[in-house]
Amino acid sequence: MTVEPPASGPDTSSLEHARSLVLVHTGDGKGKSTAAMGVALRALARGWRVLVVQFVKSGDWRSGEQEMLQRLGADWRAVGDGFSWDSEDMEASAGLAREAWAAAEAALAGGTHEVVVLDEVTYPMTWGWIETGAVVAAIAGRHERVSVVATGRDAPPALVEVADTVTEMRNVKHAFESGIVAKRGIDY
Repeated sequence: MTVEPPASGPDTSSLEHARSLVLVHTGDGKGKSTAAMGVALRALARGWRVLVVQFVKSGDWRSGEQEMLQRLGADWRAVGDGFSWDSEDMEASAGLAREAWAAAEAALAGGTHEVVVLDEVTYPMTWGWIETGAVVAAIAGRHERVSVVATGRDAPPALVEVADTVTEMRNVKHAFESGIVAKRGIDY
């Protein structure tokens, strides 16, 4: 099937400029955190200050995204202790999530960073480790120039509601399902 390319662009005459935006990347497909890191990269290229708060990933992982974004000037807080199924103490893991949220909440209100990435924030919200209402209220009441990118599966409806843009990543096919482990440089 052949489709003709569009002959004209969308009418933007009635659009307005926003001081900041809230983006949510959710769904069961790969690419949620990767998309958030792309936003962080674009923000850094514009001279903006960026903070990434990781709620699940451990600081020991040293992902490729962390390596490069920190070199470019992003502030990074990987506060989690890894996958929940690897946790030896779920209450300690919950405490780490609350610690990460305290840092994120302060950044949202403070306005020091133009972009705050809340990587995998939906998991501690879903598990009841941090209160969804508090997260949504802090995002809604954030400093006017702070844009937020929140990632993770099963985004709560209240988070979706407060967002300006929501993208759902859908799994069509994944190498893991064929018995292939995550590849350094591609997956992390």
